[in-house]
Order: sequence, then structure tokens, then C-alpha cells
Amino acid sequence: MWRRTYLTLVLIRLWFALSPSYLHPDENFQGPEVIAGQIFSYPVRHTWEFTSENPIRSVFPLWPVYGLPMLLLRWLWIGNGKDGEIPPIAVFWTLRVLMFVISFVLEDWALHELIPSPKHRRVAVLLVASSYVTWTYQTHTFSNSVETLVVAWSLVLIQRVADPRVRYLHTITTGKDYQLTPNSTHSSGHAPTSLVYLTLAAALTTVIAIGLDTAFYLPGPITWTDLIHKPVITPLNNFKYNSATENLAQHGLHPCFVDNQTQNINPTMVGSVWVGGTIGVSTSGGEILAPDVWIGFNLVLGSLMGIYHQGGVVPGQVFLSQQPDATQAIWWKTYTPPIWLLNGKNEFLTTRDVMGLKGEMLLEQLYELATCDTPADRRNQEYLKEKNGTYLIAPASAAWLDPYLSNKGLEGLRFREVWRYRKHLNLDDMDFGDHGVWNTLARVIGRRGLVAWRVTKSCPN
Repeated sequence: MWRRTYLTLVLIRLWFALSPSYLHPDENFQGPEVIAGQIFSYPVRHTWEFTSENPIRSVFPLWPVYGLPMLLLRWLWIGNGKDGEIPPIAVFWTLRVLMFVISFVLEDWALHELIPSPKHRRVAVLLVASSYVTWTYQTHTFSNSVETLVVAWSLVLIQRVADPRVRYLHTITTGKDYQLTPNSTHSSGHAPTSLVYLTLAAALTTVIAIGLDTAFYLPGPITWTDLIHKPVITPLNNFKYNSATENLAQHGLHPCFVDNQTQNINPTMVGSVWVGGTIGVSTSGGEILAPDVWIGFNLVLGSLMGIYHQGGVVPGQVFLSQQPDATQAIWWKTYTPPIWLLNGKNEFLTTRDVMGLKGEMLLEQLYELATCDTPADRRNQEYLKEKNGTYLIAPASAAWLDPYLSNKGLEGLRFREVWRYRKHLNLDDMDFGDHGVWNTLARVIGRRGLVAWRVTKSCPN
């Protein structure tokens, strides 16, 4: 029974890994897109962390995690006699499968290493395997996902080095944040030798990291002189940047309820308190309902974050890459789309991210960019033969657009729906204060989906 349950959870994890949800722009812009621009000829967008005068992001951890798989995929592509570049979407899904594999192998293996008791190990493995955080965040290309594995295996190595005979470990599994407290002793006789090895390993790793970052950020090939006199030390730049209060004020502070602990634990804690208040002192009732709280919470959050959360952005980019007339794409009320997925289309297609733009200003921008056309005929596909085309990509729940979508006359803008992806929820456009909780949820959930409209306007003959 335990094995069947675990294998079922592994298949669920794989299914979520192959779902195109988009949890945060960082899963592209701080990882795959940076390296994809180095290995392939995809035009990419570098965020300010990489383009500032003193860059604060290191590419050192990105190369082994994303660079090596991309290189291997490229060699296989060339070895099979394929011409041209690998389609970016193939690279995207390859990295998703890779994240699933390293999560399935390294994460679960670390738990087996850290927990000696078979009974406790089974409980911990099932809890982690049934967590929506494992299904979603750990199978996406986040730096935090890789850091979770690094921390887990660092604890494994600490436990082995400290005392191989003492394998007791107190484990508190809290969603993505595994709080592990080792209980072991270290033989003082090996301390000097271990310190030497540790120092040498740290020094070698530091030199390699600085070398890779310097080669990435300095123009042209680097020399030993560059490494000595002009090294790029991103952790130091990061520390200096975040030590300046004016920089923190520029980016703003986030409320405490978006922290990892609160998001991952608090809903279960609230559910547990509710169950406890409902059943009173009945122990058997708690044993029955407690698993239901955990299962229900993870099914809801797993479906939300693993399937629907900004789920149309990646398919939307694939759609635009196949539109021969697309030259302008305006994304409104969505996360920033990863332009490396446009498959070379971005040489001709300009992507504009106007997520927080006011509706009136959006119309002004659309009117400037819209191409001339006669009233749209939904059965006519002749527009694909045109040299230029303007597309608006926005959630179906963007009710502000409703009065303009039905225009079929000769005046003003005309919106022709050409694509729709149903499994998309926009959680960043909920105004509970003005419209109330129920009306807002009814709009966002009831009108879920991402839509692409081809925007045209009437022009004088």
C-alpha cells in the first residue's frame, strides 16, 4: 500500500511538472533564459540584476543545473542530423523533466539518508511527496528549488562526516522549508586536516565562480589580468546593494503573509485549528479528519499553482511564435512573458509588457500600434498573409475591455479573438475593496482563461 501510494504521488509530481503553469517570472529570467542566450542563438531579456554596473546575480550555479543539460540536448540534436536550432519549447520541457528527475531522485534520497527509522522515514517521504510545494515549486526552474536540494544534501554530508554511527536526526518537514537539526559529535583529532580540505575546496570553488562570472559579464575573452584586477564578485555586489536602504526602499517591502513559512504552513494550521475546534476532545475524529485537511489543502493549492496560475503565458508565447504576421505583442495584466520561447520570432516581434498600465493608456498604445483593416470577418484568415499585425494578450477576466470588444463598426479599435487558453487564472487583478470578495472571485474564476486578440483600426483611404 505504501509503495502504491508513493508511486501514485510520483506520477502526480510528473504530471504537474509537465503542466505549463507560470509561478513567477524568476523561474525563467533568473535561470534558463540567461543560459539559453549563451548556448543557443535565442534573443533573451536580461533583468536588472544582470545588467547593472555591479551585477548581483552569479551565473556559476546556473551552468551545472541548466547549462550542461542544454549542451547535452544540443549535442543530441546535432548528432541526430537535425538542422537549425532546437525549438525553445523543447528546451523548456526538457528542463521541466530534469527538475522532476532531480526532485524525485535527490530530494527523496536525502530523506532516506537523513531519517534512519523506517517508520518515520515512510511518513516523511509521503508528506513531502504529497505536498503541493514538491509538485509545483520543486519541479520548476527556481533557484530556490536547487537551493533546497543543496541544503538537504549538505545536511546529509554533515551527518556522514560528523559521525557515521550516529544517524539520529530530528526532522521537522514544513512544506518546502525542511527544518533539520542534526544531533552528532565530531572527533577533534580530524579537525585540522578537515579544515585544510575545507579551505582548499572553498578556495577552488570561489576561483571557479569568480572566473565564470567575470567571463560572463566582461566583454570579450578574459585574461588572468582581468581576474586579478577586474574580477566580478557577485555575492559582494549583492551584499553591498542590499545593505543600502535606498535600494530596499526602491523595490519595496513585502508583507509577512507572503513568506515561505506562512504560505506553506498557515493554511494547514488554520485547518487543523478548525478541525480541533469541531471535534473537541475526540481523538479518533482528529485522526480521521487530519489527513483530509492535508490532502484537501494540497489538492486545491496544487491545482491552483500547478495548472491555472498564469497557465496561459507559455502556450501564448508558443502561439505567437507561429503567427507569421505578428510584429507587435502587448501583454496586459499577466506576468512578463519569457521571450526566449518565441523561437526566433522576436527578431521581428516586439514584446511589450504593460502589466500594470491603466486601461485608457492601453487604448492609446493600441491605437498607435494597430494596423489598418476592414471590419473583421471571423471566417477570414487572410490577415495571416499581412506583413504586420498587432496582438493584445490579456486575461478573459479583464472586464475593463468588455465595452470595446464588441465593436464591429468603422470607428475606433476592433478586437478579433484569434486564440484562447482556458487553464489560466490571474490572481494579480483582484480588487476586493471596490467589487467585494464574492464578485471578484466570480469574475476571476468564472471568466478564467487567457485570450489573444488581433487589434486593427479603420484608416482613411
